[in-house]
Amino acid sequence: MQETSNAILKQIELVVLGKSHKCRLALTCILAQGHLLIEDLPGMGKTTLAHTLAETLNLSYQRTQFTSDLLPADIVGVSIFNTNNQAFELHKGPIFNQVILADEINRASPKTQSALLEAMEEKQVSIDGKTYELPDPFFVIATQNPLFHSGTYPLPESQLDRFMMRISLGFPDVDAEKSILLSSNHQNTNRVTIHNIINVEVLKEMQQKVQQVHASEAIIEYIIALCHVSRKNSYADNEIPSSNDIICNPLSPRAGKAILNAAKAWAFIDNRDYLLPDDIKAVFYWVCEHRLASDMIEQNSSISVSEQILKEVDVLNPLNR
Repeated sequence: MQETSNAILKQIELVVLGKSHKCRLALTCILAQGHLLIEDLPGMGKTTLAHTLAETLNLSYQRTQFTSDLLPADIVGVSIFNTNNQAFELHKGPIFNQVILADEINRASPKTQSALLEAMEEKQVSIDGKTYELPDPFFVIATQNPLFHSGTYPLPESQLDRFMMRISLGFPDVDAEKSILLSSNHQNTNRVTIHNIINVEVLKEMQQKVQQVHASEAIIEYIIALCHVSRKNSYADNEIPSSNDIICNPLSPRAGKAILNAAKAWAFIDNRDYLLPDDIKAVFYWVCEHRLASDMIEQNSSISVSEQILKEVDVLNPLNR
């Protein structure tokens, strides 16, 4: 399976240049059966990464541009009356694909954003009182503009919590940007052709292997310790945190499961069937930072909330096994 993972990453990195770490995080999220949020400036390759992932994994894919006038029915579908058979028929929306790209999700109204909540958590949608199952596997890959951009609606914490990971691609380095510009040159015909590396059955098998990665009791206690530090020093706590405390949103049990599953996928890509503390540390920021921090929270430290929590837990309860 490691050869398969490497082949997938190799192809994605041929398209998304100079971002090998972010490509691995995106694959980790998919193998862990999570949804992915990509936040960055326009034109940084967010949509390209989502499209390449879907093509490489051979999954049905549809992109939906989120705008202020987009309605929930534009995503999930709508029942239309058929005069021939005198009955309502469901015209399915783009959400009935295995991968839906919610492009610029925070440009849509909160009502439209919430249309994804049931789908992301329960892999089903309710339309006109009826429940419809979504394809298996089912992934939401959403892109988000920075909140200081005009016409954006911040995602509520309940929706952010549905995304297993949030990543940001960032600017390419000089060599990568030169390759991007050369590939865009009209005289250059050497465009990358995306092939289907695996099929749905192989992807499901890989996801099952990820779930079989062993997590020792010490690893589970480590994850619990991380979650409890966030709850001790959160706005949800009854006590007012001191100025030296880490002030953050508390991590929910769903967040703890996301840390565990993402770490298992990270270890799986490394061809290991057991977890190490380093696996937790490798994914912790990307799984938890969007859950921990919000616009209401101002940090005076130069390091992120996630890094502060990791340091505190390592000092209080280090894993030496």
